[in-house]
Amino acid sequence: MTDGTKLLANRYQVGDLIGRGGMAEVHIGYDTRLGRSVAIKILRPDLARDPSFQTRFRREAQAAAGLNHPAIVAVYDTGEETVLSPTGERQVVPFIVMEYVEGHTVRDILKSGAAAPIDEAVEIIAGVLEGLEYAHAAGLVHRDIKPANIMLTPTGAVKVMDFGIARAMADVGQTMTQAQSVIGTAQYLSPEQARGENVDARTDLYSTGCVLFELLCGRPPFVGDSPVSVAYQHVREAPPKPSDFAPDVPAALDQIALRALAKDRTQRYSSAQEFLSDLNAFLAGRPLSATTGQFPVGSASTGTGASAVLAARGTNPGGTKVMPSVGGPGGSPPVNPLDEYVEVVDERRQRLKSILILVGAIVAAAIAIIGLFALISPKGDESTTTITVPNLVGMDQAAALASLDSYGLVGTIQSEASDTMAAGLVTRTDPPEGTRVEADSTVTVYVSVGQIQVTVPNVRGMSTDDARGTLEDAGLTVSAVTEVDGDVDIPHGFATGTDPANGTVVAPDDEVVLLVSSGKINLQDLVGKTQTAATDYLTANHLPYTIDEVQTDEKPPGTVMAQDPPAGLILFGTGIVLQVSIPVVMVTVPDVVGDPEGPAIAAIRSLGLETTTTHQNSPTVPAGNVISTNPVAGTSVAEGTTVTVTVSDGPEPSPSPSAST
Repeated sequence: MTDGTKLLANRYQVGDLIGRGGMAEVHIGYDTRLGRSVAIKILRPDLARDPSFQTRFRREAQAAAGLNHPAIVAVYDTGEETVLSPTGERQVVPFIVMEYVEGHTVRDILKSGAAAPIDEAVEIIAGVLEGLEYAHAAGLVHRDIKPANIMLTPTGAVKVMDFGIARAMADVGQTMTQAQSVIGTAQYLSPEQARGENVDARTDLYSTGCVLFELLCGRPPFVGDSPVSVAYQHVREAPPKPSDFAPDVPAALDQIALRALAKDRTQRYSSAQEFLSDLNAFLAGRPLSATTGQFPVGSASTGTGASAVLAARGTNPGGTKVMPSVGGPGGSPPVNPLDEYVEVVDERRQRLKSILILVGAIVAAAIAIIGLFALISPKGDESTTTITVPNLVGMDQAAALASLDSYGLVGTIQSEASDTMAAGLVTRTDPPEGTRVEADSTVTVYVSVGQIQVTVPNVRGMSTDDARGTLEDAGLTVSAVTEVDGDVDIPHGFATGTDPANGTVVAPDDEVVLLVSSGKINLQDLVGKTQTAATDYLTANHLPYTIDEVQTDEKPPGTVMAQDPPAGLILFGTGIVLQVSIPVVMVTVPDVVGDPEGPAIAAIRSLGLETTTTHQNSPTVPAGNVISTNPVAGTSVAEGTTVTVTVSDGPEPSPSPSAST
């Protein structure tokens, strides 16, 4: 389907491959009816047999076809083409015909790691927000805003593309596979996407804030060793200010970026228009909205000096050019980074033109040869105008073609995998052997490339959706998704591995089980272990803990006597309380007999003992003074023991005279 002679829908000429994604390939094309260049996105044939991929691909066409805005790549047409699979089966392959945009992506700008000039960064994000405002008004959430999905034309226009995972706002709670799967790109993932929650328009605004941050700083707000660590930061870590990495970023832009990157979506911009209004206010030197102004940015200066910063942003401290302009209100720079891309496009067009001329010459030569053959060949008997396709199975390619030629048939070669036929030998023909065909008919000869083997890819740390897609892209079938306990390095819902394990060599279409984290760990019984062994285990499994010390002679010091919660299945991050034995400390009961009650009790408690008080009359001890203690003074007792202190209430009162009569 990808050669220069292929027509889709008898209208669209398919040219060179200009892009490839996980689900589709994009070719430059030519609309023969309207005489214009187009981009043609074609679902990969190896995925076309999967109804879920066809559904997702058609949904992209439906999502984007209704969007007509200068900042969104337009969809002109959609359709389906019936092709023959390597096994000879007919299968339907959907395609989308889109606006062909000359230019390059924001990702191309950021490849060097250099920041963009501030005013151009703001202009790019403003263009994105204009497109998102229109899409959100139409009820669509893009869900995958990132530099690779933002195009810049040679005139500086911004175009948002790839609505491949866009969803209607009424349907954002559903996924293509299972609930709580995560869709998006880790470095631009909103906290709600990372948690597998429902998304809305504010999700796109968070991702747009990530792109703004990267344009200003030359790096995303969060980076890590794996997609999982980045997703964790989106959920848990406060975003840094752009000025932390690019000191020339004004405080007003810090405030705008921090509001867009708020974890709580209710604190973000409520709409693309509100976000855009603040950017326009920054460019005009006006105050930001009151809500945005509440985001603290430290002691950096406000946006009042923005124009001076914008003028100097094009150079680094050494005066070297950081990144040339791609267009915008600041005027055209002497070097435009789009020129190189335009030259590449011109080369591709010239190449396509050359291919078409060559194909035309080949076709004309073939027609001439066929006509000459018809003139010089004997007519023969009318009863021999049909020929039986011979049996070519097991022949090598050259012998098969020679055999067809001897029968007056034309052979073409197609390759396919075979479990039974060695590489280079014929597996079958189309039409099959024994079929009667006219002389000079074309017979497709299928030649074995041997048995294709697939290595199970490593999907550890990927979201469930991404892991499933990676396995299916490798030609494997995911037969089940199973939760497993205990892998504390992987958050709930992310892949821990596969069965069979990654690196295993299997046959195409073999079934694999995708293993994902349950978010739980089976807590061991720690009672009886030493404190060191117990805390080492808890630390290794990222479980926080506290220690309660208990004096006892029943267990050796440093022994775990109890734990809460008890052994069993618990969620990652659950706090654990351990009761640990410590030696009993012995103290001597002090002599406080005759002392006033207050100082006596203070003296006893200062030794780590507890007290309780009783009262009785005494003819010899003044009221309020200590009569006795229990245990008595000089007794050795354990720290924490309770000492009973008896306090005098003075002599018993004399009987009243009336009582004696």
